[in-house]
Amino acid sequence: MRNYDIVVIGGGPAGLAAAKSAYENGCHSVLLIERDTKLGGILNQCIHNGFGLAHFGEELTGPEYAFRAIKELQESAPGVEILLDTFVMEITPDKRIYAMNKKDGYFEITSKAIVLAMGCREKARGALAIPGTRPAGVMTAGLAQHYVNIDGYMVGRKVVILGSGDIGLIMARRMILEGAKVLACIEIAPQPGGLARNITQCLEDYGIPLYLRQTVTAIHGKERLTGITVSEVDEKYTPISGTEREIECDTLLLSCGLIPENELSRKAGLAIDPKTGGPFASESLESSISGIFACGNVLHVHDLADNVTKEAIAAGKAAALYVAGEAVSTSEQALSSPKVFPGKVVKPLENESTNDTSLDADKGVRRMTCIICPRGCQLSVTLEDEPQVTGNSCPRGEAYAITEITHPMRTLTTTIRVRYEDGSIGRISVKTKDEIPKDEIFDYAEKIHHTILSAPILVGDEVLPGVVATSGT
Repeated sequence: MRNYDIVVIGGGPAGLAAAKSAYENGCHSVLLIERDTKLGGILNQCIHNGFGLAHFGEELTGPEYAFRAIKELQESAPGVEILLDTFVMEITPDKRIYAMNKKDGYFEITSKAIVLAMGCREKARGALAIPGTRPAGVMTAGLAQHYVNIDGYMVGRKVVILGSGDIGLIMARRMILEGAKVLACIEIAPQPGGLARNITQCLEDYGIPLYLRQTVTAIHGKERLTGITVSEVDEKYTPISGTEREIECDTLLLSCGLIPENELSRKAGLAIDPKTGGPFASESLESSISGIFACGNVLHVHDLADNVTKEAIAAGKAAALYVAGEAVSTSEQALSSPKVFPGKVVKPLENESTNDTSLDADKGVRRMTCIICPRGCQLSVTLEDEPQVTGNSCPRGEAYAITEITHPMRTLTTTIRVRYEDGSIGRISVKTKDEIPKDEIFDYAEKIHHTILSAPILVGDEVLPGVVATSGT
């Protein structure tokens, strides 16, 4: 039997931050358990940028964020013990943990406190109740992300996205960059579910139409998906008879929401909040069972990894204080509430573009969504000899708007092949070192896709002129 003061379950951004925080707050008997073979969680497959603005003060890709978080843990909390490739099978109300791995088999751990940081999972087809056959080619956007970004497999050539969550929007762009044709993004609600900046840089940049108040009402195909039926819905989200239309496609990616991963929580007897799908928690993030804390997406789904980290820091500190027999003060509890950016955009039913490339005939105004940060400020630019920008909440928004009019720039994130010493081929994630002209993205992508590097490669290495590695071998 193993004994620890604090056990953190989950090695993603929440678990990494919670373990580090617990150690820094005086608890040096900390175990971090991760079921994957490496730390970082879902960040490892999220090769796009948009992470780290709040926590690290710069925009990073998912693998870069994970690399920084792991480095912080190693440097600031070197005594934290880590178990990888280890599955937690059960936790009990008296804070016993039953786990298993290849090396140790089935074993028991006792602890004084537990921090739950298991993250969340996607809603699959079964939860959506879409009628039709069961052909290949229907999968969640996150699964497709893993296939493409980690395994290097292409999932399809004619793609439709159901749902406008951020993962689906990002995968729409990713599929385009990999050579697929994305026919549509279909959303049942009257507004998209993802961040405004992702509507702009993932759909509008590539001419992908977004259809609101519509849903998939049938799936066609036997061995492989051959097409779908799409119908409009009424205010109660019921399909409207007579509005059906067919779309020929070979891939349907589902981006219809996330569910906190709480099977372990339920087994332990934690009270679950039906609104969030996560455990009920106090201001100090303690669950209904004394000494068991929860943070990150297992508690409630967050828009940003930075907010997950902030919440997990508070949970780790609260667990350390619990073990020490201290209570979290009211002022400290207030600091634990995560900051949420107002980043979601409500779009008109007519499916107008957020970035209006046409001019207002009367005022000579161009409207656009700022993509600099998750706020997604709605900007208006008056086109004069010296353009005037309004709607921005920071100077970067003004600079973005002027650049967007004169010479639009973007950062390309993708993967590149790597040959290892044994001759096998794998993939690492890369990005352009600086922003590049938007109309050169496909040229850069083509060059990267036709290149095979030789290992070893470290994060930050310049692997091609102007292209740096965001993960390593």
